[in-house]
Amino acid sequence: MPSSVPSFAELLGQCERSAVHLEMRDSYAATDRFEAWKRGERIDWEDRESWWHPYDQLIADTVDRGVVIRRARVVSEPVSEYIRWEHYVTHANVSAGEQVRWLPRRQATTIPLPGNDFWLFDDALLRVHHFSGDGAVVEDEITAHPEAVKLCSAAFEAVWERAIPHHQYKI
Repeated sequence: MPSSVPSFAELLGQCERSAVHLEMRDSYAATDRFEAWKRGERIDWEDRESWWHPYDQLIADTVDRGVVIRRARVVSEPVSEYIRWEHYVTHANVSAGEQVRWLPRRQATTIPLPGNDFWLFDDALLRVHHFSGDGAVVEDEITAHPEAVKLCSAAFEAVWERAIPHHQYKI
């Protein structure tokens, strides 16, 4: 049965001003790239063809249209192995045009945070990620519910204000 949830590319394609992403887990489902990193394999950042993916191009094209894309990550410290890897591969996100910041979880105590990671498009439409215990995405939910949008927008902005820019966050 086909999903009624629009793809990420569709949602980003309809975006006119901003897309923000809040991530709050210390690990997500393992990927081949993560497993390779754990084995000691590293990316040759000078060889863009070897690491530039369709996602990176989608972000770059969207930023070129004038959409501001920001990603904030709330992380426990010391960081998990997965977050250490995420920090490493964030070079690709930044190269594509995303602005990325990191907030140590202990600095988020007074921020009312939603229970799930999300994308918020143009301060109007939410794509909420629901995960299993091992970090695999179980489903995505799309909502424009005003209370949910307001909570998620305020949470993201509060995290963003306190967070450390990617190039300054040392792991």
